[in-house]
Amino acid sequence: MAANVQDVVMLVGDSLTQRGWEQGGFAQLLAEMYNRKLDVINRGLGGYQTDWAIPICEQIFAKQHEQHHIPQVKLLTIWYGANDAAPAPSPQHVPIDRYKTNLSHIIQMVKSPTSAYYSPETRIILITPPPVNTKQWDRPDSPRVFETTRSYAGAVKEVGEKENVPVADVWTKIFDAAGRSEEACEKYLNDGLHLTSDGYNIVFEAIMDIVERVYPELDPTWEAHARMQPVFVPWDQVNVQNPRPSLMKRKAQL
Repeated sequence: MAANVQDVVMLVGDSLTQRGWEQGGFAQLLAEMYNRKLDVINRGLGGYQTDWAIPICEQIFAKQHEQHHIPQVKLLTIWYGANDAAPAPSPQHVPIDRYKTNLSHIIQMVKSPTSAYYSPETRIILITPPPVNTKQWDRPDSPRVFETTRSYAGAVKEVGEKENVPVADVWTKIFDAAGRSEEACEKYLNDGLHLTSDGYNIVFEAIMDIVERVYPELDPTWEAHARMQPVFVPWDQVNVQNPRPSLMKRKAQL
């Protein structure tokens, strides 16, 4: 048996995305927010960087001729950089110029009409890597540098401006919440690199702020002037005398 899912929110990225299903993670929070409206698909792959992300996206993004027969990706988050910023000669390292080129490539896979994966219905959000706390991150085999990660976060904002894609600047939001202190980031980082529930809450709020301001047609809240609806009607709208017609699946977006 195959599952017939609803239209979706797709999350692509590294371990920060993969761990988004953990208690208090941003994927879990998004799934709750979009409950009964959009399904959340998490394609975070721990340890991955943007060189490796491109062939993955070529397999998980549907091509144009396939999109008419399967659920649509309504919202796509792209969150790489924590591993790209690993210092050379780490195999995870991607030079910052190529990192920016890779992010643009992934975006254009979706936005360019000449792309096999062109999807004009898909809205995109870029997410910066968060700060690293080198006082916590005790991994000599996989080092990280605070200022390097800051520069990769800045590179995401450059790509967002170039590609006209909104950016959730979680590097700045977390650093500001920590009083602009690297050591104080430990409230938001459980090991110096990966996020606590407090850190993920900042990510979630940054995403929903962009949805509200830039993509209001995807705002799932009741206060959003009925821009979205449950795919299946609330129980009190079921026609008790003749239930089947009122139980038919419908589009979440109005």
